[in-house]
Amino acid sequence: MAQKSRAQQLAGDVAPKLAELTDEVLFGDVWKRPVLSPQERSLITVATLAALGRDAQLRSHLNLALDNGATEEELAEVATHLAFYAGRPAGMGAAALLKDVRDAR
Repeated sequence: MAQKSRAQQLAGDVAPKLAELTDEVLFGDVWKRPVLSPQERSLITVATLAALGRDAQLRSHLNLALDNGATEEELAEVATHLAFYAGRPAGMGAAALLKDVRDAR
């Protein structure tokens, strides 16, 4: 049996269409568009999730950002920059999650 995607693991049994769209449209199409690199998309996604306070998804996307070539320094800079546009709590929250992700890797 094939390994389940993260979307399938999180929501496949309760919202199978959502998991399917996430796999096929978001990660199968949008993330593969050539104008932005995966690293650039990761930085945008991290900033957006941090600004919106979506910590569960932010943790996963911080790991993905590192896998996509973003550095810890770049992600820390995103958190610092974000603090001035989305508020200090958003920036500090992102920095704290980055520390947790770094320590867990």
